[in-house]
Amino acid sequence: MQSADLTLRLPPSMQLPGPEGLTAFQREEVLSWEVDPEAGTVRFLSLIVGDVGALGTLADELDAVHRYDATPIDDDAFYGYVEMDLRAADATLLGTFDVPGLVIVPPMVYTGRQNARITVLGEPEAMSQLLERAPDGVEIEVERISEHQRRSETLAGRLTARQFEALTVARNAGYYDVPRSGDLATVAAELECSESAASTLLRTAESKLVDAAVQR
Repeated sequence: MQSADLTLRLPPSMQLPGPEGLTAFQREEVLSWEVDPEAGTVRFLSLIVGDVGALGTLADELDAVHRYDATPIDDDAFYGYVEMDLRAADATLLGTFDVPGLVIVPPMVYTGRQNARITVLGEPEAMSQLLERAPDGVEIEVERISEHQRRSETLAGRLTARQFEALTVARNAGYYDVPRSGDLATVAAELECSESAASTLLRTAESKLVDAAVQR
């Protein structure tokens, strides 16, 4: 069984609907979706980084949206539920992944209207079929393909146990407070290692979290 990280470059017809130049949403992670072919609708739940008020404004402007709901998480992120018409372009794009032996591993991440990052899991033959089924105008860039041995796609799941321990100790010690109330020496003492080793642990973990935040 293999998994692959893919970046899709979408043509205008397949991009998320909305006015040109929309910048209210910096990132959208589509966590779950359901297509109702008989009703011709699609429902999806997303975790969105951006202005929660913009979802209502956008939904009101789009005739295709039948229902929406927004649940704030904090000042910069919220859960968004939307039920809308299934566009022919959407059906074509989702149908690309309708390959026997292939599944999408959520979330499907949009970091702009043109770019979607998707992880898929399946047998090598299914992977080959996927690339052959790419719709016209869609560019698929394979970022990684390997045996499926990855950790969970949650942020914490990207870290080793030791890295996660280091971050937890540092947070509890006030190392990440603003302004900082704890120092590296305290973190190192709690971890029973040198300050250099503690610094390396923290910087390596931080690097993985930054990559997860801005890439996937």
